Amino acid sequence: MVVEVLKSTANGEIKARGSKSYMHRALIGAALCDGETVIKNIADSEDITATVECLKQLGAEFTFYEDSVKIKGIKQKDKFKKIKLFANESGSTLRFLIPVSLLFGNNIEFTGSKRLLERPQTVYEDILPDKNCFINRENEKITVGGDLKGGLFKFKGDISSQFLTGLLFTLPLLNEDSEIRLTTDLQSSPYIDLTLEILNEFGVNIQRPDERTFKIEGNQKFKPTNLYCEGDWSNAAFLDAFNLIGGSVKVTGLNKNSRQGDKIYEEYFELLKQGSPTLDITDCPDLAPILMTLASMLNGAMLKGTSRLKIKESDRGEVMKKELSKFSADITVLENEIIIKKSDLTPPDEILCGNNDHRIAMSLAVISSVFGGKIENAECVNKSYPLFFKDCEQLGIKIFKNGSVLK
Repeated sequence: MVVEVLKSTANGEIKARGSKSYMHRALIGAALCDGETVIKNIADSEDITATVECLKQLGAEFTFYEDSVKIKGIKQKDKFKKIKLFANESGSTLRFLIPVSLLFGNNIEFTGSKRLLERPQTVYEDILPDKNCFINRENEKITVGGDLKGGLFKFKGDISSQFLTGLLFTLPLLNEDSEIRLTTDLQSSPYIDLTLEILNEFGVNIQRPDERTFKIEGNQKFKPTNLYCEGDWSNAAFLDAFNLIGGSVKVTGLNKNSRQGDKIYEEYFELLKQGSPTLDITDCPDLAPILMTLASMLNGAMLKGTSRLKIKESDRGEVMKKELSKFSADITVLENEIIIKKSDLTPPDEILCGNNDHRIAMSLAVISSVFGGKIENAECVNKSYPLFFKDCEQLGIKIFKNGSVLK
């Protein structure tokens, strides 16, 4: 799909859609309950659909209403059943559910997009063989199985917090007590705070005596509850970005006390307005595309802690350098930092590309509202924010889809 964004200014008020990060965790917690849980203010996306469909295959039941879902927890525990789970392009789905699935089967086959299956699973590859389990990676699938045992788990914390979240959902349900010790500082740590908050909502207790240690009592039970999915700070950043380039947008429905790591965008946006700051994105790598975009349009910036951008849905640093260069942006990508220089930008003379990365496409839409631009592969926003272009249009951004007004 090609979307053309014309020069236009965003104005108005809009409610943030439900948080994808919150929703993944809430759905998994609900599926692990013995009983029914209701989650309100849900938001559809390809990633959430992947988690729902995987949990269905594991035995959870879902009933969807207009803006909520009722989940009946998994009862089936046939450890000899072969289970096939399709994670599509969702890293959260895959990494969260690899250990969770071991609770319900000893031969689980995960499939998904080529890019997803190329992303590292090193933590599980290192620790599962020592815990009575196996994980085999092939070109088109990842197979896991075995009877997971509790105990001591030691691994690096600077690869992805998603591995830790998957274990924090799984270990409380094992017979044995467990302890997780991180051998390095944790990256994306706010998302572990979010995980612990949601686990607590389901009555699961995790002790954290220090930043690198988690003590988990075994034989705990997830208790059914009712939850409200808070607004998504990650997606709100793209709407709020219009305020830095001449717009007047108010995004409502956001929890100011949220544990979501991308909440820091408010602070970083202020710094971008004031000058050419150095911004550490170690805990918020998903903000890199929109920060690079705004920095190129304003006063420049340096981003630090960027090494993990290589293993996202695209190589985000290099891809954003390529796409923003079409506007004459001057960007240097190094091993663990990105330098964006203040430049005289110009309208692009070639088509832009979403590169199958939702955050790339949304960032390109923001800059195109100032200079104009056509974005191919724009449908990739469906991964996290299917209604992104609709919401932009609601705010007054002029958008055409394949030559016609967006419908």
